[in-house]
Amino acid sequence: MEMFSLKGKNAIIIGGSKGIGKGMAAGLAQAGATVILVSRNQIDLDAAAKEISEQTGSKAVGISADITSLAAINGLIDKVVGEFEHIDILVNCAGVNVRKGCLDFLEEDWDLVQNVQLKYVFFMCQAVAKHMVEKGIKGKIINTASISSVIGLPNMISYCTAKGGIVQMTRAFAVELAPYGICVNAMAPGYTATEMTKAIFTDEKRVSELLPRIPLKRFGVPEDYAAIAVYLASPGADYLTGQLISVDGGWLAS
Repeated sequence: MEMFSLKGKNAIIIGGSKGIGKGMAAGLAQAGATVILVSRNQIDLDAAAKEISEQTGSKAVGISADITSLAAINGLIDKVVGEFEHIDILVNCAGVNVRKGCLDFLEEDWDLVQNVQLKYVFFMCQAVAKHMVEKGIKGKIINTASISSVIGLPNMISYCTAKGGIVQMTRAFAVELAPYGICVNAMAPGYTATEMTKAIFTDEKRVSELLPRIPLKRFGVPEDYAAIAVYLASPGADYLTGQLISVDGGWLAS
């Protein structure tokens, strides 16, 4: 269906070499977009890009960059624009977490999570939005929030704080960028089996506590987020902005 086609679009996926980011990147590529995967590990990026390209037939490339540097963010934008001319879609899905109780959290723990999960998401959005405004592109920005954006979870105080901030940041960007035709939305994944969450899924006691709370009675997998990413990036979502869409197996509804 043309309303969900992304042919001719270029999409940057921060954190696109693994996990949920890779799942979303594969969905965007299947819909026809050229996907530019970004993380720090070039080996992982090349492997993910090759897999996505072979599976979908769309162009996929990996660019190594450390998004915790403003200079690197600006360099990344310049490199992508220099090679692909325009950026139509941005997906922010870089992830980091420090699992400690609130009484044990250190300043460096707090700053690490806030910088990756919140501060530099802002600067990625800003950099891409500047490009879109300058080029007159009515683009799409998709931020990755979490069910922890709206509920508190133990041993995740900085993560919950940052993800809550993502929702409000998304709404503020949506309001300011609406006059330019740029839509900004957020997706809230539930518990999903990825490299970052393996500590949870190797803990049988924790799994037995969590699974009964999910109405669909299963945990998420990266592929569960592909279709939502396509929708949010597509012309079909041109009248949707400033929203949080929960993809959590029904957790927040129960």
